[in-house]
Amino acid sequence: MIGIIDYGMGNLHSVTKAVERLGRDCFLSEDPEELKKADCLILPGVGAFKDGMDELGKRGLVPFIHEWIEDGKPLLGICLGMQLLFDESEENGPTKGLSVLPGKVKKFPGGDYKVPHMGWNELTFEQPAHPVLQGLDGGHVYFVHSYFVVADRKEILIASAEYGGEQVTAVAGRDNVWGTQFHPEKSSVVGMTMLKNFVEYKGGAV
Repeated sequence: MIGIIDYGMGNLHSVTKAVERLGRDCFLSEDPEELKKADCLILPGVGAFKDGMDELGKRGLVPFIHEWIEDGKPLLGICLGMQLLFDESEENGPTKGLSVLPGKVKKFPGGDYKVPHMGWNELTFEQPAHPVLQGLDGGHVYFVHSYFVVADRKEILIASAEYGGEQVTAVAGRDNVWGTQFHPEKSSVVGMTMLKNFVEYKGGAV
C-alpha cells in the first residue's frame, strides 16, 4: 500500500492516478498515524518552499518523516517534495528544509532563457545502476520549476539535466530516500518506469 502525503500543496490527483495505473493501491492522508500503515510514502508538492515547510509543520509531519526515513522505509519526493528534503532554500529568504539530503535550493538566474523551466528535458544518468533507473538508458522528462537543487555531495546525484547553463539535479537520493525534480507522473514511459521502480523497491542500502 502506497501512502501519499497530503499537506495541501501537492498535485494529488495526477500522482494518485499514476500509482493506480501501476496496479497499486494507494491512499491520501495528512495523519501520521494513518500514514504509518503504508509500505512506502510519496511526498508530492507544488508551490513555495516556505509554505511547504509551514504546512508540514502544522500537521506534525516533520518528525514523522524523519522517523520514517530513519526506520529505513522508502520515501519519494516529487518536485517541491524533493526540494523539501534538502537543507535550505533561498526562495522568499532563507528557509530551512528537512535536511534529509545535503544541498541548497537556488533560483535560476534567468537572462537568455525562460524562468520557470517548463517542458521536456533529456536526463543524464550519473548513477546508471541505481534502482530508480532500472530498465532505462536515458530519455526525456517533464519539468516545471523556477528553483533548482545544488547538491552538496556527488554521491546523492542520481540523474541530472541541463537548463540555462545550469546543472539541474533531476533525481537525487540515498538509501531509502529518492527524489525527482520533474513530475514522473507526467513524464510518459520514463517517468512511469521510475515510479514503478520506486513502488516495487524492497529497501536496503543503494
